[in-house]
Amino acid sequence: MIVDCAVYRAGRREEAPEDFSAALAEARAGGGFVWIGLYEPTPGEFDLVTEEFGLHPLAVEDALKAHQRPKLEVFDDSLFLVLKPVLYEPEGDTVTTGEVMIFIGDGFVVTVRHGEGAPLAAVRHRLESEPKLLVKGPTAVVYAISDAVVDHYLDVAGELQTDLEELEAEVFSPEGGGSRNSALRIYSFKRQVLEFRRASVPLALPLTRLAGLGPFDVTVPFVNDKARPYFRDVNDHLARVNEAVESLDRLVSDILSAHLAQMSVRQNDDMRKISAWAAMAAVPTLIAGIYGMNFDHMPELHWIWSYPAVIALMATLVVLLYRGFKRRGWM
Repeated sequence: MIVDCAVYRAGRREEAPEDFSAALAEARAGGGFVWIGLYEPTPGEFDLVTEEFGLHPLAVEDALKAHQRPKLEVFDDSLFLVLKPVLYEPEGDTVTTGEVMIFIGDGFVVTVRHGEGAPLAAVRHRLESEPKLLVKGPTAVVYAISDAVVDHYLDVAGELQTDLEELEAEVFSPEGGGSRNSALRIYSFKRQVLEFRRASVPLALPLTRLAGLGPFDVTVPFVNDKARPYFRDVNDHLARVNEAVESLDRLVSDILSAHLAQMSVRQNDDMRKISAWAAMAAVPTLIAGIYGMNFDHMPELHWIWSYPAVIALMATLVVLLYRGFKRRGWM
């Protein structure tokens, strides 16, 4: 489904002709570019775009099937970039990911969106309100989308940090530390962090290439070389996100280990209490068992005070054991 289609020249939006060939020719003639936005297109709908802009079939297949990891691929006639925006749902404390595929070529940008986590209307409006940035051509679109996605990563990381603090307080509280619900929440939270990592960590390599950092100090085709500082800024924000995600992952693992250790300690405490009660019950059982044997010749059988003396002995031994266990912290 075509969401929007427009020609941009000199930093200004112009309505594009319905025919893609005419729109592309008009954009190139004026030194501008055409930007076509698609949302979960069918193969038939995407064939029209593929034929007009000469998109590589492998990239087209990825764009239609989705479920790709963030990557940057260079083809003869276009550049293919995959981003995974993240959507956080506070009601269910869940992280979901969408996908944005960007095709960049000579005078055109084609964006393909999958899922609800990546609305591009706000990005388009932002660019249209900044002609100085929009005049840089397709590179401006790539930068604006990448910047919006990574900035939202920072917001989601902050919300996850808040949830982690609440989870930590719950786990180490006297009431909820050993409950099964705490363990379920920890595993669920770790799953959300893993989903977040799958979106943010692989994006570091494409942004490093676009920024020309490290071993990738080579100009990427179809991207303005002067835009490197912009991508370096986005890459810096992504580095902060990945550091926060790594920190969240380590903390969740530590909380899980502490929770399991806490449950083990509580189980040991329970076992000590059970052992203490069993030891106290064993003393009267032992004495009663001895005096319950059916023998005629047993000491103290014919004493007047033998019964109360044995009861008193049982009570005394049980009290002594109780005080001993109490002093050792077993009770």
